[in-house]
Amino acid sequence: MSGTASTTRGTAGGTAGTESARNTAASTPVGRMRALARAELTLLGRSRGTLFAALFVPLVLPLSLYSAAGEMDLDEVGLSIGAMILPGAIGFSLLFAVYSALVGVFVTRREELVLKRLRTGELRDVEILCGASLPSLATGLVQSLVLAVGCALLLDVGAPQAVHLSVLGLLLGLVLCAALAAVTSGFTRTTESAQVTAMPVVMVSMLGSGMAVPLEVLPDRLASFCELLPLTPAVTLLRGGFTGNLSGSETLFAVATGVAWVLLAVFAVRRWFRWEPRR
Repeated sequence: MSGTASTTRGTAGGTAGTESARNTAASTPVGRMRALARAELTLLGRSRGTLFAALFVPLVLPLSLYSAAGEMDLDEVGLSIGAMILPGAIGFSLLFAVYSALVGVFVTRREELVLKRLRTGELRDVEILCGASLPSLATGLVQSLVLAVGCALLLDVGAPQAVHLSVLGLLLGLVLCAALAAVTSGFTRTTESAQVTAMPVVMVSMLGSGMAVPLEVLPDRLASFCELLPLTPAVTLLRGGFTGNLSGSETLFAVATGVAWVLLAVFAVRRWFRWEPRR
């Protein structure tokens, strides 16, 4: 009997210790964000429309770039078809898997009062935003890696000539798209209008940030203007990482412009992001 009681106490103590460890892990910022990200991932899997737009649209759009690339004189500007399509494809992933998806996530959670309830607990504002963004950011990251491998196999792109530039461009694009999504959600009244309010950034970025048309083939004045668009630095660094043709000054300008947009977006989030439904 004493052995059984001792075993029972030991089991109870072990269970209590495990539960205590879990509670301690959940009370840390990383643990809280992980729990929120896990819940958000479950909700993302239940939203078929968002899931389709995030997973399949960025994989289909590069096919249209392939047909358009045949009509451009890429050899004259020192680009191959692969060097044109791959950064554009990753840019599409950033726009649809991260930016557009997160606009819908932020607006939906706000209108359902989820964000308001989360703020009453231990979670800080930055933890809520980061935790809710993690599934979409992970989707965009994995999708970008899949696109890179696919283009390397099908279009003979080869390994990046400057890997650090490609990594920097991808990270810059992921952070900026998440921040821009939070800003856009502040000006979006309903979940149904989320895709409409996200459309200006999507269209401007697709046409002017070097995704559909490389800046190298644009007139100089137009290219200089497009260099200042939010996602242009990320696409420029991605393309420069694969071609190795980006000079030091061009790299510095792209990084400075990208960081400036990130800081501006963070300021805008602090100023205009809404935690409660718009009235």
